[in-house]
Amino acid sequence: MTARLALLPLCLLGSAALAAPTLDDAVRQRAEELTRTGMHASIVIAVIDGRDSAVYGFGSVHAGKNAKPGADTVYQIGSVTKTMTALLLADAVVEGKVKLDEPVAAILPGYTVPAFEGKQISLLDLATHYSALPRLPDNFAPKNPANPYADYTEAKQRQFLAAYRLPHAPGTAFDYSNIGYAVLGTALAARSGSSYEALLQKRITVPLGMRSTSNTPTHGMLARLAPGHLLSGEPTPVWELNVVAPAGGVYSSARDMISYLQAYMHRPLRPYALAIKPQRPLAPDGDTHIGLAWLLQQQQGQSYAWHSGQTGGYTSYAAFTTDGKRGVVVLTNTARTIDALGLSALLPGTPLPPLKKPPVAIELPRAALAEYVGEYPLDKDFTLTVSLGKHGLEASGTGVGSAPLFASAKDQFFFRAIEADLAFTRDAAGKVGGAVLRQGGQDVILPRKE
Repeated sequence: MTARLALLPLCLLGSAALAAPTLDDAVRQRAEELTRTGMHASIVIAVIDGRDSAVYGFGSVHAGKNAKPGADTVYQIGSVTKTMTALLLADAVVEGKVKLDEPVAAILPGYTVPAFEGKQISLLDLATHYSALPRLPDNFAPKNPANPYADYTEAKQRQFLAAYRLPHAPGTAFDYSNIGYAVLGTALAARSGSSYEALLQKRITVPLGMRSTSNTPTHGMLARLAPGHLLSGEPTPVWELNVVAPAGGVYSSARDMISYLQAYMHRPLRPYALAIKPQRPLAPDGDTHIGLAWLLQQQQGQSYAWHSGQTGGYTSYAAFTTDGKRGVVVLTNTARTIDALGLSALLPGTPLPPLKKPPVAIELPRAALAEYVGEYPLDKDFTLTVSLGKHGLEASGTGVGSAPLFASAKDQFFFRAIEADLAFTRDAAGKVGGAVLRQGGQDVILPRKE
């Protein structure tokens, strides 16, 4: 699929067109290439310079049509939602309704919340991913992998918490957790006596004039929604995140996200300032810290806050320099990472990595594919299971739906649903003895279970 490309600068907040911030040439060229080759259906990049802003659109919102994306095109923003949930926490702290060190169990009396040797999970632990909760709950078994969270209810969340045993004390290590943010959103809604959506609208979107931002999109928003796409370019339905919505269910537009970032950038009110205050390190010897959801880093002598997100058919990136001078939002309706594009737009001159072309699938005999079937545990909480289905190899992880695997060479496979590769290793006798999962620049070694 080749998307028709277009470049649409839209001055949103500047007083004159000449004030519209420009987009770095390397970023513009890469965005054009990504949409021209069909690696992304559409991309919208919002650039903020001080109090001026501009939106640049690339590709086509609807395949085969001259439907150019712009400032009001709606996308699902995935885990950038976490920054909004964290801001609701900061707002409640400033209002005196909760305390950061308050145990979440005190806010959810109807829940049994796990603890470790008497150490309870606090709201700060949830907001900084220091809760010791896993990335996904262990009772997450989606009926429909294309819409995996649709049947994950608050009752299931409650059941998970009651049965789960923390592997270590809360507050001692960074472990990214979607279910942790789901619990945080549930707790904040309970303390406010309203739903998560009502709290989001009352405390963030309405005060900032964000009319196209919601966890439950209006008919008008849906009419401007860019349809989601898998890595392969195939259309895919929008995820319904149900109780996990506080971790990644919000829809928004570039226009609204500019208003959102500028609230942090320009003499922020106390909740916004608290949200980007460094709270904990990501690693004991690392330079990256986390505030309330926002990741805080330095590059080229510039401090900045950022977060990215991805759902089944969408990817997002939001960042701003902590001196308030520059901000960037990148939204796309394809499930392929755009972090590097966003960082280069935020800090012009940051090199973009070489563009990696999608691998070409080859056919392998079923007898050869059968050699890879088995279980590949990482630890007691996660096992990658490789099975042979009607159409070839499939891989599923603990609590995650199944996805097809495609061979690029002997022992080398890739996914089309996610950006990941799986390489199988053999022992001295030539038997498959393990696998290496490559994802997000990291190699995870998975021994084969005998």
